[in-house]
Amino acid sequence: MRPKDLKTRIFLDGGDPGETKEIIRILGFLDGQTTNPTLISKNPEARLRLERGEKFAREEILDFYNQVVKEISSLIPRGSVSVEVYADLSTKAEEMLKQGMEMFSWIPNAHIKFPSSKEGLKTAEQAVKAGLRINMTLCFTQEQAAAVHAATRGAKKGGVFVSPFIGRLDDKGENGMDLIANILRMYRDGDGHVEVLTASVRNSDHLQYAIKLGSDIITAPFQILKEWGEKGLPVPGNDYRYDQHGLSLIPYKELGLAKNWQEYDISHELTVRGMERFSADWNALIK
Repeated sequence: MRPKDLKTRIFLDGGDPGETKEIIRILGFLDGQTTNPTLISKNPEARLRLERGEKFAREEILDFYNQVVKEISSLIPRGSVSVEVYADLSTKAEEMLKQGMEMFSWIPNAHIKFPSSKEGLKTAEQAVKAGLRINMTLCFTQEQAAAVHAATRGAKKGGVFVSPFIGRLDDKGENGMDLIANILRMYRDGDGHVEVLTASVRNSDHLQYAIKLGSDIITAPFQILKEWGEKGLPVPGNDYRYDQHGLSLIPYKELGLAKNWQEYDISHELTVRGMERFSADWNALIK
């Protein structure tokens, strides 16, 4: 069961309801789940279909995603389930919002994922006004997180997540956990309406340090949560120290949160690359 001193909410990052059931059994709880096109493409049923050489029609893949999400939602009805829109580099805000409105109707506990790009932030601004709960994904900089805060002003706490992808920063030699610390520090000057969801978790140290830093939420793959559960759900104490493994420091920036979101520099190559990867994985499922 949940450790008494664990304040961070724990999400599973995956597209297989079978994993959801198993993690609930191992941990004794689960606060939510994040999905994306890549994870849906790895769903056992989708993999089996592709191995047979059978792809989905465009309407079929949306129906498939819908059914997967509904099953996950039924397993964690009091939690949150993030559902991601299709967004390649040419997808406009109007189309993202249209997709998001449809996906939001699938389940009662949805957060809709939009990229932390210019069009994604345009969508976020409109989506919160329309009453959608959202998760701004593929965040790699403090500036992007500041823009998310600005674009979603007026949203209620719990209605907006921002998902910094730490593992992909580690891959390029930067200490992704610095970004979590920096965003949490910056958000202390805000109104608390955006919650930090630590994503792209690659190992147990990422999980432990995110808990130590006070990340609102962590989403982690099945194997990492399984290992954590089998170790007895340890929570880091005051003596815990994170090993940076020679990764370079990401310095804190004094940005302020009072600007319009368009005034922040939100460009980042990994956001572009992530959008390309997710859209390619989605397209690979379609006839």
